[in-house]
This record gives sequence, structure tokens and C-alpha cells, in this order.
Amino acid sequence: MNVEQRVERGHWVNLRNAIVWLPEDASAAERKAAQMLRDEVAKRTRILLPITTAIGKKQPHIVVCSHDKVPSRFKSVLRQQMKSVTSLEGFAISSTQTQDDTFVVFACGKSPRATLFAVGKLLRILRMGRDFIAIGSDVNIVTEPHYPLRGHQLGYRPKTNSYDGWDINLWEQYIRDLVAYGCNAIELIPPRSDDEPDSPLFPLPPLTMMEKMSRLLSEYDLAVWVWYPMIDEDYTDERTKEFALKEREEVFGTLPRLDALFVPGGDPGHTPPKVFLDFVAKQAELLWRYHPQAQVWVSPQGFPADWMEEFIAILKTQPDWLAGIVFGPQVRMPLHQLRQLVPDRYPIRLYPDITHSRHCQFPVPNWDMAFAFTEGRECINPRPRQMTKIARSLLPFSIGFITYSEGCNDDVNKIVWSVLGWDPRTEPEEILRDYSRYFVGEEFEEAFAQGLLALERNWEGSLEVNSQIKTTLLQFQEMERKASPQVRMNWRFQMALYRAYYDAYIQARLRYEKHLEEKALEELRTADRIGSLLAMERAEAILDEALTKPVCSDFRARVFELAEALFQSIKMQLSVRRYFAIGVERGANLETIDFPLNNRIWLKSQFAQIRLIPDEQERLRRLEQIWNWTNPGLGGFYIDMGSPASLSLVVSGKDFEEDPELRETPHIGFAYHPTGPTSWWTYLETLYDNPLRIRISGLDPKARYRLRVVYGGDRVIKIRLVANEKFEIHPFIEKPRPPRPLEFDIPLEATKDGVLTLTWYPEPGLGGNGRGCQVPEIWLLRKEEAG
Repeated sequence: MNVEQRVERGHWVNLRNAIVWLPEDASAAERKAAQMLRDEVAKRTRILLPITTAIGKKQPHIVVCSHDKVPSRFKSVLRQQMKSVTSLEGFAISSTQTQDDTFVVFACGKSPRATLFAVGKLLRILRMGRDFIAIGSDVNIVTEPHYPLRGHQLGYRPKTNSYDGWDINLWEQYIRDLVAYGCNAIELIPPRSDDEPDSPLFPLPPLTMMEKMSRLLSEYDLAVWVWYPMIDEDYTDERTKEFALKEREEVFGTLPRLDALFVPGGDPGHTPPKVFLDFVAKQAELLWRYHPQAQVWVSPQGFPADWMEEFIAILKTQPDWLAGIVFGPQVRMPLHQLRQLVPDRYPIRLYPDITHSRHCQFPVPNWDMAFAFTEGRECINPRPRQMTKIARSLLPFSIGFITYSEGCNDDVNKIVWSVLGWDPRTEPEEILRDYSRYFVGEEFEEAFAQGLLALERNWEGSLEVNSQIKTTLLQFQEMERKASPQVRMNWRFQMALYRAYYDAYIQARLRYEKHLEEKALEELRTADRIGSLLAMERAEAILDEALTKPVCSDFRARVFELAEALFQSIKMQLSVRRYFAIGVERGANLETIDFPLNNRIWLKSQFAQIRLIPDEQERLRRLEQIWNWTNPGLGGFYIDMGSPASLSLVVSGKDFEEDPELRETPHIGFAYHPTGPTSWWTYLETLYDNPLRIRISGLDPKARYRLRVVYGGDRVIKIRLVANEKFEIHPFIEKPRPPRPLEFDIPLEATKDGVLTLTWYPEPGLGGNGRGCQVPEIWLLRKEEAG
């Protein structure tokens, strides 16, 4: 039985006077389950349910224990339900009136850990409000998880956007929140990783906090994993190995519980497979001195093609110290192919990046440029529908997951993955209603759930014309007006409200700044009449109105207020200067909230250069180049490859459900290039060895064409261009830095049918993030008819 069976009948029973019954020989996890029930009910209702080991007479009982510890007078009630449970993490929740007229609620698991999950589910189905708690009179839920591993990485390190400010009490609360949705594993990060050694927000030194978290997780009977990258330069050097092993011994010896060690092959790290695996084997020997039952897992992240071949060849020798393989960001082959190549004895665990929105494993498909450069890579990112598709696509090849997270920004995504790990058939709308009811309040169950779905829709399509964004903000403003003080101080409510205001502000700015740019270009077109210098002065003044006459200042002010509230409530670091974020790219999007959304930076830099030209005619010529930038001339074609319109030209690609990593699907990417126009900041790209192919039709079969192309992006690699899969336009060349237009002739034979297919091939076999085949702009310039 892999899915939940649930029945609710009858009326609601008031549990205000209930007692929580716990056996005298309760384990640590069972005691934690009872405390969790008492504390979470008290927070939501102001009712403190007593915990007792004595059976009462008339008041309702909530029995919290493993099924084999249920009092004998109640055992017959649960016996039938638990018969169908095979997993040690399965549980039953039942409410019934016994023969002696005692109303009893059972939250009982197959094991102490399962009892925690039972209490979590019970909390989620209780009706709770101020001074009120009730349950259906005839509840019957029997359920067990579909996937055995359901966890999240919680790294206490400076790079995260919130975790480094958390004390052990906040950690326990968040772990409880995850347990309530069936989380059974937490992955910790050691004191030294690809990060700074300290944070101004650390309440405790890293190893001290790591020890406390391991001990706390042990009390909850959750599996403790440690992500431990190999970040030193050379692991063939004896001194390096000695230092690294000594460092690991201190960590392994300090942790009271450690169930699994995960050593990534890259991201970070860059050690060849033979050297990498030899040193991991030494770590395994050291690990087992302190934790004899611990497992060791590795990943081939960042490996180029030849390293991947070597890695697979070593796996086929089936080293017995290795427990399994991790599939995460920067694995150059798709999961289904990796599963085929890895020996069956090794299970695969997912390491999905649920925390980032661009330059990541699962980028927001074809995100609007304005969001990409303001919201940034690590923003508040509820993506319930997309995460559901991703999880359902990848989970069948695995035993489950421990997600990659850098803070509470991805909180919704964590819960979505947790629920789908338990029952992958659960729909995202159902997950969000549960989330909203439990974390925000019953009165906002539907409104907040729909609000989270709306935030995901805010990021779909062109920002400039997305009417959803205004509606989303209006709905959240209405929720805010109706919310109690407790809800307004709820960090989950604050995060969603922050996003709604931020999205609306960016949309208003985009529309305004696009309008200013059009006005400025109109002014430039008068240069031949009023003179180049005056035209530039007027155009620049218009562009600067974005600063001197800003739009929607009230939205911006509210964003800053909510950022302060989030720092106070959950230590979220939305600014480097105000809240000590380690970098702008680490979720600190207050720093980028005013990032220019038009060509102001580029135009003003061009004006500065043009003013230095002494000749008026040359100044006018340069200005004409600017306003004619997208004009390919008579009979020509201009394509902004980083615009959504270019996607219609793409020859190959897959649906998001088939290719959620977009590894085989051309998509829009982003990289800031201050020396060029905004059209250079976005581009069509493909990943790894996958070519980028577009088809242009409607060409003049009798004309000759010349191609002008810009190669941009965030990674310098070699790139090759072929027309119609036959004519090499240029061999592998390195992309120029800074970007600049290049020109190449197109053979007449390539366009004789009026259709031209252009295919860009990236340098094959590269590892790392797989990016590099990135094309921002092309022009097809019509030369003349063939003779």
C-alpha cells in the first residue's frame, strides 16, 4: 500500500479538554512527537494539552506512540488498520468512541519515527483556531511513503540567505515543520566548504552548531547526512590528504549521529575520478571508526565526458564501500541514461536544486529579463506546479531525494517535494491548501493557496503584458487587510507578500522605463535638425527620469518594510548592506530592485564616447547606428535571440515535463554585459553537447546574405556554426570577450530554397555547468541578387 487511505465521517469533536497519552517507556522520538503535538497546538489555539502516561476516564484521549505500545484496552481499534502497513514509516490516524464511551484519537506509527509523521499528519487535519481545537468523529487514515528517502539540505554557512542566523530553537522549529510533511533526513554541511569561514550572524561556531543539530536530529530519529566536498587543489599530495583526513576526523568524531556521507565530484571540486574515488574510500574507512553503519555516496557532478566514462568504468568494478550514486546539478548526462549505466547494486538519490531560479539545474523556463536581473538567482521562489512536474519526472529513477537548499526562500518547494515523496499522485493545489491551512491559518486556506499559485503565474510569459501581476497584488493586499497580527508576523505570509509587491513594482518600472527609452530614441532622431550634442543631452535627461521621477514609490517602500520584517522574523538577508547577506546573488535582491530595465546604461556610455568625437557628421552617423540597431536593411532579417519570439524559430526541443532541466531544449539564458545593449544580456542557449538549431524561412532564393552574429553568455567556450547541416559558416572559434558582432557570408546554395537552418555546436565533452552555446543576436543582411 503506497497511497493514503482516508475516511472522515460524522461530526466534529471538541478536543479542548483532551489529554495526550504517552507510554512510560516512550522513546526519544515518541516523546518529541508528543511535545510537538502539544506545542504546535498551543501556538495555534492557546490551548495547552497535558501530556500524561495515565489513562483518564472521561476526557478525550490522543494516543501518541508506536502501534505496539498502544494500551491493551485500545489495541483492537488499531489492529485492522495497521495490518496493511508494511513500511516502518507507515502510520494510522483514527478517531473513535470506545465501548466505555471514551473518545480516542490515535496517532500511531509502525515505528517511533513513523509516530512523528502520524503526529504531523494529525496536526494538519485538526481544525484549529483561537481557543478551539476539533477533529472529525470518525477519522480513519492509513498511509505509508512511496519513496524511502525524503530529505532536505540545511546548511549552517554564510552563503545561505537565512540559515546562518538561526539558533538551535529556530532549527528545531523548522525541522518540526518538515517532519510534519514526512521529511526523514537532513543533510548538514561541515565548517569548511566553498564558503567563508564565519558569518556575522552565526549564534554559534559552525562545528558546535553542527554537533547540536546532529544531536537534535537523533532525538527526532531523522537520518543525518553530511555533504562534504573535496575543495582542495590536489588530492595526490600527501600533505593535502593528511590535512583533509584530520579535518574530517574532527567532524566525524564530534557528531553524535551520522548516517550517510555524500561527497560530490564537483560543484565544488575538480578531482579526476580515480583520485576522487580513492580518497573517498579513505574517508569511508575513517568514517566507520566513529559511525560503523554509515553509508558513503558520491556524485559525478561537473565531470567532463572523459571523466564520466572513467567514473562509470570504475563503478562497474563495484567497489563495496560505496552505497549509492547522487544525481544533482551539473551531471552532464540525463538521469535515465545515468541509471542505465550505473550498476544495479547502487541506488540513485536525487539532489534537486529547488532554491535557484536561473543559472541552475531547473531554471524558470524563459523567465522575463526584468525578473532575472532584479529578483535574481536566489529569490523567494514558490514554484508548486513546476516542482510537481520535476519531481514526477525524476523520482521514478531513484529511491528519493535530499534537496539542495540555500535558505527559507524555497520553503514551498520543500513541502511540495516532501508530500510528493510520500505520495507522488498528490496534486499541487491540494498540497498548497494543506500548507496554507497549517502554516498560515484555516481562514486563509484557499486564499493563500491560490496566492502562491498566482505568484508562480506571475513569472510566466512577458512581464510587460502580464495582467496576472496586478491581480495577485490586489489579492495579497486584501489578505493583509484581513490578517490578524499573528498572521502578519508570520514569516511565510511575509515572504509571499514581499514577492507580490516586488513583482508589481518591477512590472511598473519596466513599463515606465521602456516608455522613457522610446521617448529618448525619438529625441535622438531629431539630431540632424537640432544637433547631436543637444539631442544627446535631451535624450539623457529623459532616460534619467527613471531616477529623478521614479514610479510606484509606495510599492518600493513596502518591499523594504517587508524585508526588515523578514530579517526580524526569520533572519532572511535580503540586502548585503542592511542584513549582512554574503553577496548580492545570494538572495539580496533589495540591492537590485532598481537595476535598469532599459538601455539607459548602454546609451549613456555610447553618448559619452560620441561626445568625444570632434566631427559632427561622424557623431550623427554613430547616433543613427544606435536608433537603427535592429534594422537589418531592405530584405534583411533581425532576430533578438533572447526574446520569447525567437523560440518559434527553434527546430528541436521537448516539453517541460520531458525535460525539466532544459538540457535538451533551447531556452532563454541571462548574463549581464555592461558594454552592450540589453539584447546582449539575454540569449538562446543549449547545454552540454546539445546543438542550438533555428530555422528562418521567407528568404529570397535569388539573393546573397551575410550573417552578423553576437556570441554572449556567461562562459567562454569554442563554438561552431553550420548552415543546413552541410555548409560550415565558421569552424570552432572562441567567443569574443567582451562580446562584439562578427560577420560571415552565407553560401548562396544554403538559401536557394528560401529557408535557412543555422546550427551552433558547442565545444564537445565539456563538464561544469554545461553552458556556453549562447547566441544573443543575429542579423541576416541581404547583399544582392545572384548573377
